Amino acid sequence: MNVCMSDMHSAICTTSISPHHHLRRSTVRNPSQFRAKSSLLIQKQDTQVADPFSDSVSRRLILLRHAQSSWGNPSLRDHDRPLSKSGKEDAMKVSSKLQQLGWIPELILCSDATRTKETLKIMQEEVQELLEAEVHFVSSFYSIAAMDGQTADHLQKIICKYSRDDILTIMCMGHNRGWEEAASMFSGASVELKTCNAALLETAGKSWDEAFAAAGFGGWKLQGIVKPRS
Repeated sequence: MNVCMSDMHSAICTTSISPHHHLRRSTVRNPSQFRAKSSLLIQKQDTQVADPFSDSVSRRLILLRHAQSSWGNPSLRDHDRPLSKSGKEDAMKVSSKLQQLGWIPELILCSDATRTKETLKIMQEEVQELLEAEVHFVSSFYSIAAMDGQTADHLQKIICKYSRDDILTIMCMGHNRGWEEAASMFSGASVELKTCNAALLETAGKSWDEAFAAAGFGGWKLQGIVKPRS
């Protein structure tokens, strides 16, 4: 059964999916083959504190597609296109919604394209807590998103490279089609990410390496899709 709820402050859909704990890549490549089973409103979660004596802690991954870009200057390379006015407004809204939900990353991995860097800058100006996150600009995020079936593996590799065990929430900012595909492969659900949409994914593990190994593809829980507009 599908249930949808919304309020004046958020436009979020979540999916409850049974995890599949296989360690190898699924042969299914088409996200449309996955189907969500139910939807409900995601609630604000308290900030988690890592317990050094615990075998496993919750690991949260935010996959955010950049805000809408401008096509006003056709002489610019695609990599250099800035945000549109609407895109700037959406970046502000999404950052506020992530703050309301308590999904504030401690580590941000961002494409070095102009539109993703501008999206991050506006989000940091709107929510000061985002300024406290460690930030790395990853040039490969721009190119990998255009390569079929490679983004999910690449994200896992980059996340494990830059993360530490005490980091519990990570945000990766990039592009379609790769971000949409990766969110679908991680969760086992059909995920659509329009501009400035963020997929909220969660699993558990003593480390990020362990979390990825245990969840595999299809084992991450899709907690919600944060959207700037209702």
